[in-house]
Amino acid sequence: MVRERLAEVIAHEKDLALCGQAESRSEALDVIQAAQPELVVIDLSLKASNGLDLVKDIRARWPGIRMLVVSMHDESLYAERVIRAGARGYITKQQATRDILTAIRTVLGGELYLNPKAASQIVARITGNPAAPGAHPADVLTDRERQVFELTGHGLSIRQIASQLHIEPKTVETYRARIKDKLGLGSGSDLLQLAIRWNRED
Repeated sequence: MVRERLAEVIAHEKDLALCGQAESRSEALDVIQAAQPELVVIDLSLKASNGLDLVKDIRARWPGIRMLVVSMHDESLYAERVIRAGARGYITKQQATRDILTAIRTVLGGELYLNPKAASQIVARITGNPAAPGAHPADVLTDRERQVFELTGHGLSIRQIASQLHIEPKTVETYRARIKDKLGLGSGSDLLQLAIRWNRED
């Protein structure tokens, strides 16, 4: 519903043209290949996949295409990751439609778009400030570890996570072990409880 509403808004803007829509990573890649858009608006939550992986795919295949991530997740959790992956902007769905249109035009104009709060947090982390506001223990996880962490919090089993991420169950177990080590967790139960709490806060 959010995608369709945003598509409708974009289509009514005189200086913007809607090239296509997709609900999954594979479908998005097919649409991009056919339409060759100037900009792609990406949701981090895709059907059977993760938007961060799509950002990386697009950057690798079409480095000239600009990307804006629109997500339900707070900027402090994902903004830096999507920028490092290749996107040129990050905005939350909670912001007004006019703000999303401003973000689209900003990125199309060749500039980076971030909420001032998110921008200051990224600068603080890059400059080595350990007291950067909005920091979360999960920030120490790699992109794939965070995906496993998030799916664990949604109650998925090891096999379900492996199927969704297209990896082996043993690989998921390895990621879970690394996550527990990085976050100082003693058991799978501790991991599950923290992951559930993190998803609720998110």
